Amino acid sequence: MRHAHTVEQVRAAEAALAGQPLMDRAVAGLAATCARLLTERRGRVYGSRVLVLAGSGDNGGDALFAGARLARRGAAVRAVLLSADRAHPAGLAALRAAGGQVTTDQDVGLADFRRADLVLDGIVGIGGSGGLRPAAQPYATAPRTGVLVAVDLPSGVDADTGEVAGAALRADVTVTFGTYKPGLLVDPGASYAGALQLVPIGLAPAGAAVEALQHADLAALLPRPAAESDKYRRGVLGLLAGSERYPGAALLAVAGALHGGAGAVRYQGRPAEEVVRRHPEVLLTPGRVQAWVVGPGSGDDAPDALSDALASEVPALVDADCLTELARRGPAELAGRSAPTLLTPHAGEAARLLGGGVTADQVAAARLRHARELAVRFGATVLLKGSTTVVARPDGAARVNPTGTSWLATAGSGDVLAGLAGALLAAGLDPWDAAPAAAYLHGLAGRFAAAADGAGGPGAPVTASEVAAALPAAWRAVQGRRTVITAGLGD
Repeated sequence: MRHAHTVEQVRAAEAALAGQPLMDRAVAGLAATCARLLTERRGRVYGSRVLVLAGSGDNGGDALFAGARLARRGAAVRAVLLSADRAHPAGLAALRAAGGQVTTDQDVGLADFRRADLVLDGIVGIGGSGGLRPAAQPYATAPRTGVLVAVDLPSGVDADTGEVAGAALRADVTVTFGTYKPGLLVDPGASYAGALQLVPIGLAPAGAAVEALQHADLAALLPRPAAESDKYRRGVLGLLAGSERYPGAALLAVAGALHGGAGAVRYQGRPAEEVVRRHPEVLLTPGRVQAWVVGPGSGDDAPDALSDALASEVPALVDADCLTELARRGPAELAGRSAPTLLTPHAGEAARLLGGGVTADQVAAARLRHARELAVRFGATVLLKGSTTVVARPDGAARVNPTGTSWLATAGSGDVLAGLAGALLAAGLDPWDAAPAAAYLHGLAGRFAAAADGAGGPGAPVTASEVAAALPAAWRAVQGRRTVITAGLGD
């Protein structure tokens, strides 16, 4: 499990270790990562061109100290000071003593930025807020050929939320200290962070503000049939989805459920004949279910489907058209419900649920904040779909999914996810576990489907049906039977 902590939690953990050489440990890990990157790029550190973008405070100090270590190994290091009157004195002295150069001339800095083999972004640390200040903004858009390493966090990204209020530097690698920060795991900030390198420095913060499941975590969650299992014990999912206008949504949701481990699917919807033709395993008779999925492609049937699901005493996943209906009725519709509810909106549906003039763009720009707000308002677990899938519950806990791929941005992908998550609910997983587990498997399946040869690479367009068909491969990968194109996702 990756654990991410807020700035306040990090500061408290640092205070508890007052007197210990935390900066020395951070700088050692930062410099070692930079040296490795330079060796991979040029074959050696000696003779490499390194630019340090140094802001004020300890973040700039980390960058300056790391620059000094690289200078002692023969790199040509120049630091450009963006807050010359507040530059870290000891870090500045160390760089000069190692033979590094220092300038306040931004024209010189920008020229070096374009040609350096490695740039260290030490402009703003985790305590920064808002976009970059004017002096630093040109570095966010200037061309470069070298690798950019962010010190703890890319400058311009909010550490606690991942929000990007203005210009921000886009890193190839972010070396973060002590613990992950939520802004490194949640878009849009995550898209600025590049590859993440965690340097342990001895911090022991309190409970994580954000978590990200890894392979081992998911393997422990996935249900496995026992010797005495039958289809009923494995979980029967009730599915109220599809309509004459949108029959495909029903087919895809059923496919997600069947490939996601459901013992059986009881389908209730208009295109029943088409569903059973494509999926003969489906049950069309009424009977007991362990969870409901309602909403994918429901169209005019959404009001009745939502009412039926919420009136049941089993977990209910509310998606698509039923989310629009729920937005019309408001949070009171879930008040007093004894069984858990999982809402699975995309940004536009989340905006409708939130109301008050909130737009889809605003939701996407502040994913963590809006997912938490939705969870509190409706008293339900929320899976907010998007470039970073965020799962939030009413107590403020949040999880993010690390396996997503942009190839999943295709029609019907969300229907597959709804069926998959519903199958895990029917198997007995709590929404807090079922939602991130489904997102993780769905993301892996998207990766496998996009790279059908199993070799990774840029991938190719996929359909939602292909994503559903790849779910068994994703399931096997999590259980350790397949490791291709999953590098960096496991512990």
